Amino acid sequence: MHLDLTGKTAVVTGSSQGIGLAIAAGLARSGARVAVNGRDAGKVDAAVGQIRHGAPGADVLGVAADLATDEGTAELVDRLPDIDILVNNLGIFGAQEPLEITDAEWRRYFEVNVLTAVRLTRAYLPGMTDRGWGRIQYIASDSAFAVPAEMIHYGMSKTALLAVSRGFAKAAAGSGVTVNTVVAGPTHTGGVEDFVYQLVDRSLPWDEAQREFMRVHRPQSLLQRLIEPDEIAAMVVYLSSVQASATTGAAVRVDGGYVDSIAP
Repeated sequence: MHLDLTGKTAVVTGSSQGIGLAIAAGLARSGARVAVNGRDAGKVDAAVGQIRHGAPGADVLGVAADLATDEGTAELVDRLPDIDILVNNLGIFGAQEPLEITDAEWRRYFEVNVLTAVRLTRAYLPGMTDRGWGRIQYIASDSAFAVPAEMIHYGMSKTALLAVSRGFAKAAAGSGVTVNTVVAGPTHTGGVEDFVYQLVDRSLPWDEAQREFMRVHRPQSLLQRLIEPDEIAAMVVYLSSVQASATTGAAVRVDGGYVDSIAP
C-alpha cells in the first residue's frame, strides 16, 4: 500500500519528541508538509533537523508555541490558517495519589489534554469541511479504558478524548472529513528505559529487560514488549491517507492487545 500525502499540510501538536516526533516524521516521509510543535524553540528546531535528516527534501517547519493557551493557538492558526491533517498529540501525564489530586491539577489535565484538542478542532474543522477533505486525529491511551489508580486525572482526560472524537466525527458527517482516535498502548519513549530498569534486573540487555517488565508489570499486553513510536506513527499515517476514507468516528487501537476487549 502506497500512502502518498503529497500536497497535504499537517500539524502535529507536541511533536518535538516521543510519539509526536515519530508521527511528524512518518507524515513527512509520506510527502506531507509538516508543522512540528512544542513550547521549547530549541527542541522544535532540533526535531525539524532530525526529520529533515531522515527524509531529505522533506517540507518541515517548526512552530514553537504553547497550544494550551489561546495565544499559542492563535499563533499557530495565524501561521497555518488552512491545513489538511490535524494530529492532536499534545498531552501531559504523571503519577499522583488519587485523593491528593487538587482541583487545579484536574483542571490542568483537562485544559492541556482535552481542551487544547477541542480548540484546534474548532479552528480547523470548518475549513476542512468547506474544502471537502480533512483528517483529524486524537492520540489517546490504553489508560482511557484501563484507568490507572495512580493516574486517574490522566485516564479521565484520555477517556474524554474518545467522546470528543466521536462527537466531532458526527459534526463532520458527510463532509469528506474523518475524525478518529488512536489508542496507544505502553510505548518506548524517553525516560521509559530508566523506569523499566528501576523494576527489573539492570544487568539484562534491553530487549530482555523490557519483555521481563511487560511480563511482570504489564501482563495484559499480548505483544509482550513495549510499542515503538514508529508503530503508533504508522497507524496515524494510514488514517491520514485517502485509503482510510471509510474509517471515521472510530477508536483505533495500537495497544499490543493491552486492552482486554474484542471490541475496537
